[in-house]
Parts: sequence; structure tokens; C-alpha cells
Amino acid sequence: MESTTETKEKPKQKPRRNTTEGTAGLALFMGFIGAMVHYMQHATSFGEGVLGVLKSFAWPAMLVYEALEFFNK
Repeated sequence: MESTTETKEKPKQKPRRNTTEGTAGLALFMGFIGAMVHYMQHATSFGEGVLGVLKSFAWPAMLVYEALEFFNK
């Protein structure tokens, strides 16, 4: 027996794209590259260069910490 009820298919919607974080991501990436260049320019050995790359990943956290310390005074 055939069913008399019809199933209506919803038209497929395009997936939404998050376009609001592009500028912030670019600024963070440029800051990372700038910090990495800064730390690597001041490195005198390979180990300090590697440490500079690691520090460049952590600079946003250090910046926020120092800003909160400054405003807490």
C-alpha cells in the first residue's frame, strides 16, 4: 500500500560562514609573526631561537596578564 502523505523536503540552505573574526585573526597572526621575528633577531644560539618561537606563541597571554596587572593597581 502506498502512503498518501507526502514528505516535503526542505530546500537545502547554504552553510553559514563566520566572517566576523577575520580581522582579529589577521591581527593575531601578524602579532605572532612580529613577535617571532623580534625574538629570533635577538637570539644568539639555536636554543634561544627555538625559545623565541615558543615565546611568540605565548605573547598574547603575557600581554593580557600585564594589562590586567596594570589596570588592577
